[in-house]
Amino acid sequence: MLNPIRYADYHAIVASPVGPLGLFAADDVLLRLDFLPVDAPLRAPSAGLLVETEKQLAAYFGDARFCFDLPYRLEGTEHQRRVWQAIAAIPSGEVLRYGDIAAVLGSSARAVGGACGANPLPILIPCHRVVAGNGLGGFNANRLGIDWLPIKQRLLGHEGWLR
Repeated sequence: MLNPIRYADYHAIVASPVGPLGLFAADDVLLRLDFLPVDAPLRAPSAGLLVETEKQLAAYFGDARFCFDLPYRLEGTEHQRRVWQAIAAIPSGEVLRYGDIAAVLGSSARAVGGACGANPLPILIPCHRVVAGNGLGGFNANRLGIDWLPIKQRLLGHEGWLR
């Protein structure tokens, strides 16, 4: 059984075209952005960084070519951080396959997929731009027991890759 979502753990929960987004920051850096169920209660950001995050997310949803400029910290293994760095370099409207990233990093497609699923800052570190060799692949590692693949499809559609 999955743990229930603790909305109080988020410093802000903001609306977006793909549903509520939970934000968590500390020490003036963004640490987490989570896709939340549609019934998540919104909570306006009160701190400067969270206000700026909401503003930049709105800019991205207005223009898929928008480039985020937010301070963040990625906490993960060395392999995960290398994968996230590779993902961050994928331009809007383009995709790479798990196997492509694995070949560059000397890893496996499965390990790259695992790192994508553990990405703490989806959208900013655009793991939706990583697809399988035979389709879209998964998305957000089925966090919270919810299938987030429709969000991946919407983000890729927003960026003009899926029509």
